[in-house]
Amino acid sequence: MIRSKTSLPAKALLAWLRLTKRKRTYAELDRFRRSIESSQAKGDRGPIRSIRRRFDVHRSEVDGRPCYTIKPPGGGDGKKVLYFHGGAYVHQIQHDHWRFFGRLIDRTGCSVTVPIYPLAPDHQCPETTAFVRRAYDGFSAGADPEEQIVMGDSAGAGIALALTKALRDEGRPVPKETVLLSPWLDLTMSHPAQPALDERDPYLALTGLNEAARLYSGELPRTDPRLTPLSGDLSGLGALTVYIGTKDVLLSDARRLHTLCTEQGVPLSYHEYEGMIHAWMLASIPEAKLALEEIAHLVDRALVRMV
Repeated sequence: MIRSKTSLPAKALLAWLRLTKRKRTYAELDRFRRSIESSQAKGDRGPIRSIRRRFDVHRSEVDGRPCYTIKPPGGGDGKKVLYFHGGAYVHQIQHDHWRFFGRLIDRTGCSVTVPIYPLAPDHQCPETTAFVRRAYDGFSAGADPEEQIVMGDSAGAGIALALTKALRDEGRPVPKETVLLSPWLDLTMSHPAQPALDERDPYLALTGLNEAARLYSGELPRTDPRLTPLSGDLSGLGALTVYIGTKDVLLSDARRLHTLCTEQGVPLSYHEYEGMIHAWMLASIPEAKLALEEIAHLVDRALVRMV
C-alpha cells in the first residue's frame, strides 16, 4: 500500500527539520559522536512522567539491565507487545517512544514490554543479541505465541526481525506478528539507491549510520544475519508488516524486503507513505495517527479469544 497525500502538519515538520538543520547530527561525524556521548550520559530514566501517571509500570531486570512493562490500569486483556526502540544502536530511547506506547495502549488495551538493550560502542552485537534473547524468553514465558507481537523502529526493527528469524531457525514458535517501523535491515549500507535517498532525507545521513554500524558490528562482518537480517530465507516468520516513508535513507531496505518477500512467496503487509521521514509513526501528525490505527488492528488480531 502506497499513500501519496502529505498533510500540512507533516510538511511543517519537514520544513522545521530542514530549518533547524537536524540532519547535521548524522551528516557530520564529530556531531554524531557528540550526540552519542550526550544521549548515553543521560542513562536510563525509564518511562516519562505522563506514562507513569496513566498506566501501571513494572520494572524488571535482564542481565542487570532494566526492562519495563507498561499496562493499562487493571492489567490489560492479554495482547502483548515486545518493543525494541530505535536509535542506531547508539542512542537511548526517546520521549516520543514512550508517547507512542501510550497511544498504542490506549487504543488496544495491550501491554508493552520495552527492554533497554545495551548500546554501542561499549556493547556490540553479540552481547546485545544475547540480551535480546533473554529478554524475549522472559517476555514469552507462559504466553501463547498467538498473543505476541514483536515490534521495533529503525535499529530496533532490525533487532525484531533478527530475533524472529533466530527463533524460526531454532524450531521455536515465532510471534504471530512482527511489525517493522522504518526498519534498518542492512548494516552494509551498500545499496546503490542510498546516496540519492540521503539527499532527500532531512534527518538521517549515511555518514552517521555507517559510523553506528561500525561501532555496533565490531569484528563481525556486516553481512552477519544478526546485523543484516534482510538476507536469507524469509519464510516461516509469521505475519510481517512494514511502515516506511519516501524521505528516509532506509527506504531501500524496506523496498528490498518487499521484493524479496515477493520473490520467495512470503506475505508482507507493506505501507509506504509519500513524503514521510524516518520514524514518522512516532510523531504527532495525521499520518502517524492513521498508521497507529492500522497497527492497532494488527495488535487486536493477535489476541486469541476463547469462545
